[in-house]
Amino acid sequence: MQLQFVGATHGVTGSAHLLKACGKNILIDWGMRQGSEEKLNYDMPIPVNEIDVVLVTHAHIDHTGYLPLLVKGGYKGRIWCTEATKDLCNIMLMDSAHIQEQEAEWENRKNKRSGKRQVEPIYTIDDAQQVLKLMRGVDYLQEVEICDGVVAKFYDVGHLLGSAAIEIKISENDVEKTVVFSGDIGNIDQPLIKDPQFIKYADYIVCESTYGDRLHKVVDDYRVELANVIQRTFDRGGNVVIPAFAVGRTQELLYFLRDIITKGMIKGHKVPVYIDSPMAIETIKVFDDNIYGYFDDEAMAVVKSGINPINFPTLKTAVTSDESKLINFNKEPKVIISASGMCDAGRIRHHLKHNLWRNDSTIVFVGYQAEGSLGRRLLEGVDSVKLFGEIIEVNAEIVKLDGISGHADQKGLIRWIKGFENKPDKIFLVHGDPEVFPIFENKIHSELGLDVYSPYYTDEFDLITGQQIYIAPKKVIERTKKNTSFSKTYSMLLSTLERLTAIVKKASGYPNEELRSAIKTINDVCDKLDR
Repeated sequence: MQLQFVGATHGVTGSAHLLKACGKNILIDWGMRQGSEEKLNYDMPIPVNEIDVVLVTHAHIDHTGYLPLLVKGGYKGRIWCTEATKDLCNIMLMDSAHIQEQEAEWENRKNKRSGKRQVEPIYTIDDAQQVLKLMRGVDYLQEVEICDGVVAKFYDVGHLLGSAAIEIKISENDVEKTVVFSGDIGNIDQPLIKDPQFIKYADYIVCESTYGDRLHKVVDDYRVELANVIQRTFDRGGNVVIPAFAVGRTQELLYFLRDIITKGMIKGHKVPVYIDSPMAIETIKVFDDNIYGYFDDEAMAVVKSGINPINFPTLKTAVTSDESKLINFNKEPKVIISASGMCDAGRIRHHLKHNLWRNDSTIVFVGYQAEGSLGRRLLEGVDSVKLFGEIIEVNAEIVKLDGISGHADQKGLIRWIKGFENKPDKIFLVHGDPEVFPIFENKIHSELGLDVYSPYYTDEFDLITGQQIYIAPKKVIERTKKNTSFSKTYSMLLSTLERLTAIVKKASGYPNEELRSAIKTINDVCDKLDR
């Protein structure tokens, strides 16, 4: 019995864990590395056609995004997950495959002009479709024998519709061990979905650490804050533009907005709400199809009263690009929810172009904004941004609404770990920024008295003895640290470049002496970097 760590080690994305038991190779998640972590280029340490069984905690692309590489490499086994996860993967993996094909097509057009070789997409829509054929959906708390001697059970972990912590019981040569993989642990009191379930027993726990170093802001009533933003924006005659992730966050917002509208919390205005995201619209259908067994008591009470908790008369959807464009020709105050959540791609950029320059509109952020993203720069107070080749001044009100998060904070993570009734042999921390691990390790050790370790890529442990049997090479550890540090600094450099560009665009009226001094300074910096 061995456990090897092959993803989300000292990083947030690309979750993947390889369990070797009863003569089988069992893969738990294989997520796509995103953002700055793409540069790490970690591969599966065994050929993918030697993997026997796959288990999936939830549908987010940083946990599922490389699954199509399995079928591309010859995998033909089963992929176990909850029914809702299976339905959401049908949306997210197909979208990811479409992006891979588009990016390869764009790259090949450019390469053809420059005489470079053609490239293949990482995977195709056909590969994604083959993954979906291999998926088998199960209910929460249903035991599944995934191979001889290995039984899996999925527990609701409250992060996303269908998200699960997976308990794996292994019986081999008269030795029994239980390993629990947390997936992403949800925040408590989220709309629609249930709070994380507790699991009674584990010998080993693989636990996420996204917010292991901090606490979420406590908000008395999220609806009141959101309603206040809408009220003052509509009173000015402006639009409320909300960049939101299409899967999960958009549906939560609709739940709040339905309640705000139903209770008449906006005075003197109708509240038209536009969903401008084909993926979000598809996801709404998945939520509608997966009510029973997934929604919490509050949402079920709404359902039982005959009301759809995420639909209301003033909700409008835009599927085609023409429908999307018409939204900005409509002059009435409105709420626009669109993806991507960090503003780096998608239709949201068009809505920002039409609203950022308006001092009557408001841009509302309701989720995490990664360093270097357009969303983060707006939150940090940039004066202007470049969208579609045009410099747009930032005159709109910029608001960050705290209090809604898909991830448990440090207190929530500790609460979930405390739910185990025994003392686990070891807790492995994954899925977090490098600076989080020592803080969270210390918290677990000091408060719970548990043995805790944050593995590096390819670290491997014997689950019978508890001993580490393979230690990641020093060069891998150093590369992880170097690339993480470099990528953050590089993101800051890109943000600075955009700010400089905006300043230069407005500098035409500056005195020539100041301009010459600026030119010399900029050229000196360029000379240092251009080597």
